[in-house]
Amino acid sequence: MAGTVPLHVPGPRTGASSPSTTESQAVKWVLISLAGLVLLWLIALPLIIVLVESLKRGLDVYWAALTDPDADSALKLTLLVAAITVPLNTVFGVMAAWAVTKFRFRGKGFLITLIDLPFAVSPVIGGLIFILVFGSHGWFGPWLSDHDIKIVFALPGIVLATLFITFPFVARELIPLMEEQGTQEEEAAITLGAHGWQIFWRVTLPNIKWGLLYGIILCNARAMGEFGAVSVVSGHIRGETNTLPLHVEILYNEYQFSASFAVASLLLLLALVTMIVKGLLVRKNAH
Repeated sequence: MAGTVPLHVPGPRTGASSPSTTESQAVKWVLISLAGLVLLWLIALPLIIVLVESLKRGLDVYWAALTDPDADSALKLTLLVAAITVPLNTVFGVMAAWAVTKFRFRGKGFLITLIDLPFAVSPVIGGLIFILVFGSHGWFGPWLSDHDIKIVFALPGIVLATLFITFPFVARELIPLMEEQGTQEEEAAITLGAHGWQIFWRVTLPNIKWGLLYGIILCNARAMGEFGAVSVVSGHIRGETNTLPLHVEILYNEYQFSASFAVASLLLLLALVTMIVKGLLVRKNAH
């Protein structure tokens, strides 16, 4: 158009670095260095100390602590609780995520709040809830006593407390993923004549499988390492209701430091296996 002055946009200059680019690089490396120092101080160093202290008195003491009957019982109970709670929370988490993301209904916000509740409530309070409900002086305590049913200070109470604490992990991993994917593929499957389970197995599940696996891994890691809620409902019965974290606490309180660090290193090994599996899944998903 006449009278219009063309704008000149300068191109990138070669051989010269932009001040903003130089500044961002400096800031980047400062932040990386600070993050590395924090991680080294708060995470790597304590883990190294656990390994060093566990082997401080030799392999014989280390192996004796791991093969102790109480440690063996604690390990079996920890794995049993995880084997029960993780599949249940997987089913509950998928159902909750599917309900929240695929349907519109009253009370959806309240349901999401309930899913997030274990993140906000202290694990000790979570355990206390089950004491107040199922304890000998709780709401159902007299009825349970009359029928010789033990919930607290027994395996069912530990499982319930762990279920409560670990419930959000699968659901919270799936909800953002399923919201991002939307409902178009499911709706297309319905128009082609697919039914509920067919839609889930052939459309929904393949789309969420990686998120589901991440949620399961995180849920399993928290189930094996849970302390607060389990400590309240377990009764600390040695060789019966002590999980690995509780057994570590008992050994430490009894000044058996090498044994406590040895059992703690076993928990560390389980955590490392969990993180390795998660890393392999992340790498496979990236490809």
